[in-house]
Amino acid sequence: MSERPDRRPSPAPTGKRAGWRRPASPPATPPSGPPAGPQPAPAAATPPDHRSVIDSAVYHDGRRVASPATLADTFRRLREEPDGMAWIGLHRPTEPELHSLAAEFNLHELAVEDALEAHQRPKLERYGDTLFVVLRAARYLDAQEEVEFGELHVFVGPDFLITVRHGGAPDLSGVRHRMEQTPELLSLGPEAALYAILDAVVDGYAPVVEGVQTDIDEIETEVFRGDPAVSRRIYEPSREMVEFQRATRPLVGMLHGLMAGFAKYGTDEELQRYLRDVADHVTHTSERVDGFRQALTEILTVNATLVSQQQNAEMRALAEAGFEQNEEIKKISSWAAILFAPTLVGTIYGMNFETMPELKWAAGYPFAILLMAVVCVSLYVIFKKRDWL
Repeated sequence: MSERPDRRPSPAPTGKRAGWRRPASPPATPPSGPPAGPQPAPAAATPPDHRSVIDSAVYHDGRRVASPATLADTFRRLREEPDGMAWIGLHRPTEPELHSLAAEFNLHELAVEDALEAHQRPKLERYGDTLFVVLRAARYLDAQEEVEFGELHVFVGPDFLITVRHGGAPDLSGVRHRMEQTPELLSLGPEAALYAILDAVVDGYAPVVEGVQTDIDEIETEVFRGDPAVSRRIYEPSREMVEFQRATRPLVGMLHGLMAGFAKYGTDEELQRYLRDVADHVTHTSERVDGFRQALTEILTVNATLVSQQQNAEMRALAEAGFEQNEEIKKISSWAAILFAPTLVGTIYGMNFETMPELKWAAGYPFAILLMAVVCVSLYVIFKKRDWL
């Protein structure tokens, strides 16, 4: 990918695997005549709306020589720079914009389709002399205490680099600015810009890791404090760590794949060191993310155990309260039964019917008192033996 293509005119590609060719610049016209405009690319029709173009520039020897306003101007200016490089940054481009880029730079239709649809897994694919890279960027939102993920698609060719961003992260303006401040590095070609983008994406993981670590520390405190809402707070970062793993794990393999092609594609030694450093960082981040997910799983298990213990304690307290209440009810019922016996006898003989023989009996009153006492004592003894009293 480090060799630049022949700029001699060639017929339009007829198949998906056709080689990359760019139309040659038209011959210069005499000064007296009007300047002849460049011939358009075969499939580039009316220039599409460029509102999705964040920044577009043409570089020569690592220095910006043009900042075209439209994609069509970028195509024209690049043809005028035999050893130039175009860096085009897009945010949620339209279908006509991507198709114009595909026609100009011979991008593979499958890669263009992926860039349009987004929601792709991180991957690296090679189509002829063009690389297609999908990255998942992340940033930590302090106010919401959550992780926001973005998606970045990168097309890397012999003399062009196209970034298609879906989402707020990453901010590539800083990457472009840093590369423009080091033209000796940018002069190494689109590969240098790609590695700078990889470095920016991986560096963006560091604040996320620190933010998640802080959240986990706070969650551990809340778990042992017995906060009832902590279960939901455990679940949310657990879900985010699953997404984070999907972003970092494939990136490890992608970077090692790039390093494996150093010799084959003649990658500059400085870029080799650059990429190895990025690979070390992403490996470290991936290990931290794996540890976070394991820690959250263990915290969730501990929280479930603590909640279960708390529920058991509450159930035991309720059972004890119910038992005590039952004992009180038995005592009340026992005394009610004891007091009911004399009340029943007194009520019967308090009716004062003339035909009641016991009313004229001289021993009736002592007998009634004795009967009440016998019944009450008997009930007391019975309830006492049954531990109701």
